[in-house]
Amino acid sequence: MLLLVVNGLFITANALSGTFLGVYLWKESSDFVLLGWFTLLTHVFMALTFWIAGNGVKEGNKMIILRAGIGVSAAFYGLVLLLGKSAIQYFWLLGVVQGIAFGLFWLTFNVIYFEATNAANRDRFNGWAGVIGSIVGMIAPWCSGFLISRMAGESGYRVVFMISFGLFLAGIGVSFLLHKRTTEGSYDWLLTLRALRKPHASWRPIVVALAAQGLRESIFGIIIGVLVYIQTGSELQLGNFALITSAVGFVSFYVVGKWLKPAWRGWGMLIGSILITIVIVPFFFGISYTTLLIFGIGVALFLPLYTIPMTSAVFDIIGKNEESARQRVEYIVMRELALNAGRIVGMVIFIVTLYISSAPTVINWMLLITGSSPLLSWLFMRNNLKNA
Repeated sequence: MLLLVVNGLFITANALSGTFLGVYLWKESSDFVLLGWFTLLTHVFMALTFWIAGNGVKEGNKMIILRAGIGVSAAFYGLVLLLGKSAIQYFWLLGVVQGIAFGLFWLTFNVIYFEATNAANRDRFNGWAGVIGSIVGMIAPWCSGFLISRMAGESGYRVVFMISFGLFLAGIGVSFLLHKRTTEGSYDWLLTLRALRKPHASWRPIVVALAAQGLRESIFGIIIGVLVYIQTGSELQLGNFALITSAVGFVSFYVVGKWLKPAWRGWGMLIGSILITIVIVPFFFGISYTTLLIFGIGVALFLPLYTIPMTSAVFDIIGKNEESARQRVEYIVMRELALNAGRIVGMVIFIVTLYISSAPTVINWMLLITGSSPLLSWLFMRNNLKNA
């Protein structure tokens, strides 16, 4: 429960400001490529932070690193406040700081999540985490959009960024209530390479599946919110978009988290993968607020069928025996490196595509091809899902 509270505060702070961060940078640059470089740097430094911080999480105090991740996130928005309208000129610095913040927090969070859950309740925890995320996604962006639209100039953005700063500090406070579980042994810096080089390595298909998941996340995470703003010209409308889609996601995460059994993960993930790919097709009839809303509602409705089995199955594999559980930090680092490898590849595809052409048809095909990567995740995970 405490872990859900810490997670809730962290994602609330990010939902308040992160939803509009891309729009804030877009308004000063009107350049998707620049946003792509900012996101690429975030993913690169997130991956490096996962690998390096793994040593501190295993051999040091993971709670200090968790708090450091929340603190650096607060510092990120403090930096945005300090830079103001010139923030876009320092996109490289912002990308580096955000990457370090996310790397520190999510590595430690996932290690604690593994320790606090087991195969019997992992789907339920992920369902509740999704429910909280959906509630936050309904309320926080709408409140931010309302404030930004009602206040003159950049005042609304500054207030929203300051609120996020305060919520991060609250998250640090709650983290002191979490129980610290000790880890054993020394950090294995090269476990990822050795695990993948073994003949018939069981982790190879899992790494490919995770990379395919990350590929989709990076592109759709940056482009949808900005497209909604471009189509409507209103931060409040972007908040309304988040309110509607998160309301759908709330119901879907609750239902899937409550009723999806481990034995049904394979079919659930396949159906979810197909449906979140199909909802991209309306973009070929023109990108408008209506087609974006169809996409948003469709993804909110079907994404839990994909993400809950994917997340739970990977952590079940990490905990399948005593040896891998002892090396949980290294395996979680491997998971995050695979996700970020996919995110980096996805963002490179995004940047290169826009350098070649920004024609709507080209962008739509890029979205459809990269957006179908969850099918690749299912293909490489299907045997592990059967053994759940």
